[in-house]
Amino acid sequence: MLATDLDGTLVGDKNSLQDLLTYYKEQTYAVSLIYITGRHFQSALSLMEAEQLPRPDILVTDVGTEIYIGETFEKDREWASRMSTGWVPEQIEAVASRIPGMQKQPLPVTSRCSYYVGNDQQAEEFKRQLDEEGISHKFIYSGGRDVDILPAESGKGQALQYILSKYRLGKTKLLVAGDSGNDRDMLTLGYPSVIVGNAQPELLECPESPLIYRSTKGFAGGIQEAWQHFHS
Repeated sequence: MLATDLDGTLVGDKNSLQDLLTYYKEQTYAVSLIYITGRHFQSALSLMEAEQLPRPDILVTDVGTEIYIGETFEKDREWASRMSTGWVPEQIEAVASRIPGMQKQPLPVTSRCSYYVGNDQQAEEFKRQLDEEGISHKFIYSGGRDVDILPAESGKGQALQYILSKYRLGKTKLLVAGDSGNDRDMLTLGYPSVIVGNAQPELLECPESPLIYRSTKGFAGGIQEAWQHFHS
């Protein structure tokens, strides 16, 4: 099973993507797919169509706050219920409005609050004020400009762990792949994982581990390199 981020990881180099998909087809086993992306649902579907990606068995969107299962992408209601507990987007918006220079990302969802910031200081001030207000949340700053505020028990890692537990997939031959800060919590779960060669600087700060492979190749090429490292 491959559990992978999309932009900058599976997607970004068409040739290496095709090489990876061909490699998987040539194996004696089938590889199931979980896509775990920061994109919202419709945006993820558009990317899958534009890049002609294989349809995943499970699609996780909005930085792990929404999970869609199976052929028809039915929303996982249990996970949605968990995400709504203690979630107060209106209070988060009120805090954000007090910080000059922050720009709200236009999203058709309320399961997360996302912003563009101009510098590290804005992000740090936002986090400080959220903590001061006692607002339950998870704070993710990635790429030097993106801030995602999520329900406290969410995130890509928590969503992936929930899926593995729910479907009893803990013994599956698994590779987790990512390229940016919002992938960190799923790359550090303790499963074979890869930081692709084109990763954002903040991800390179992950502690060394025999279960975290740092590929020399970027994008899907890095995934294939790590798959061969762990599973060949």
